[in-house]
Amino acid sequence: MKKAKKTTPYFLCAAFLYLFGYETAQAQSFTLQQAQEYAVKNNTASVNAKLDVDLAKAKKNEVTGIGLPQVNGSFDLKDYVALPTSLIPAEFVGGPKGTFIPLKFGTQYNATAGISASQLLFNSDYLVGLQASKTYMELAQKAESRTRIETISSVSKAYYGVLVAKERFKLIDVNITRLEQMQKEMKTLYNNGFIEKIDLDRVEVNYNNLLVEKEKTTRLIHLSEALLKFQMGMNPDQTIELNDSLGTFLNKLTAYTNVKANPSSRIEYSLLETQNKLNELDLKRYRLSYLPNLVAYGSATAQAQRTQFDIFDTKQKWFPIGVIGVTLNLPVFDGLQKNYRIQQAKISLLKSKNSLDQTQKAIVLETNNANTSYTNALATLKIQTRNIELAENVYQTTKIKYEQGLGSNLEVINAQASYRETLVNYYASIYDALVSKTDLDKALGNIK
Repeated sequence: MKKAKKTTPYFLCAAFLYLFGYETAQAQSFTLQQAQEYAVKNNTASVNAKLDVDLAKAKKNEVTGIGLPQVNGSFDLKDYVALPTSLIPAEFVGGPKGTFIPLKFGTQYNATAGISASQLLFNSDYLVGLQASKTYMELAQKAESRTRIETISSVSKAYYGVLVAKERFKLIDVNITRLEQMQKEMKTLYNNGFIEKIDLDRVEVNYNNLLVEKEKTTRLIHLSEALLKFQMGMNPDQTIELNDSLGTFLNKLTAYTNVKANPSSRIEYSLLETQNKLNELDLKRYRLSYLPNLVAYGSATAQAQRTQFDIFDTKQKWFPIGVIGVTLNLPVFDGLQKNYRIQQAKISLLKSKNSLDQTQKAIVLETNNANTSYTNALATLKIQTRNIELAENVYQTTKIKYEQGLGSNLEVINAQASYRETLVNYYASIYDALVSKTDLDKALGNIK
């Protein structure tokens, strides 16, 4: 008798993997809201948008720092290997007129230590730049909001795609079970000589088509899940499970009343408004550039001169020097450069206002189109829901007639194929309705 092969208990394998740092892969479960929140934290575009906000904040602080006191310290140490030579008239020491005597002055070691400070008192560029940095910060925050809205919208559509594919898979399984039962019955009838081989073949063709469709739907589920994980910024190797059911969202598919576009609720419009502010500040900056700049400064230094290298000897004397002052820079003529910059800024401002007006019209058009698409999708879904009931009734009635000998198996097969096609259209209409609702919510500014 062959000896039974020993197997390692599961818990021992799990313990071994745990001790060596391995963990069994566990599926992560998400509701739609949880998937959206996960995506906002992990999606690459969302992460980069948050970094852009941090970048704008750092830029704002940098501009603010320009108006604060600027303090610098310095230390300079010189060793004159050869002292500099100066020429003095020889007649100063009784020498002939017109001749010079070379003399070396100074000490070999010299040190200078000092501290200097400056304070910007008035600068038009700085004042406007400070306002612009705050507006730029606002622009980055609104851009982050836009990315968040786009991310939530994309995740919602991908989530719906997975749910629809899985529901479709379930009904395909139901149809396969039906055909399997029908095949068994047909084989019995064929073996007893009640039907022809062609009748059995028709059922088998239909059955094989359903198996192919099941395989295609399985691959579609994998692709839909891969897309969802990509939109969420999730590891593609991680297993994902969806906690929400399709019925939860179907119950929310109701027609909207009094749909009216509101551009001010759209982040895209708000972004252009902020960009318009930046262009206005740019124009203001160039107009104020004719004003003078005023800077106060001061410095304190001390010098040490030594014949020996004892610079840091506290008993030796340092000679102080101090200075304070104010600098006024007044622009006089720059070849009309400022004038042309002002003209360019005016043109940019006009363009941004035109873009704002165009965007307002585009939002109205987008909202109307989204509302029409959603209304049409709801109407189609209603029809397809009714068609499902009708196709099911036709199939059941045809099957009963066939079992009672009042109909042919061809009628049953055709009814089954019609029912399958109706299912495909039904789930396509569900997905279209859910996506259309998401697009309408986005157009109305309901997604935040």
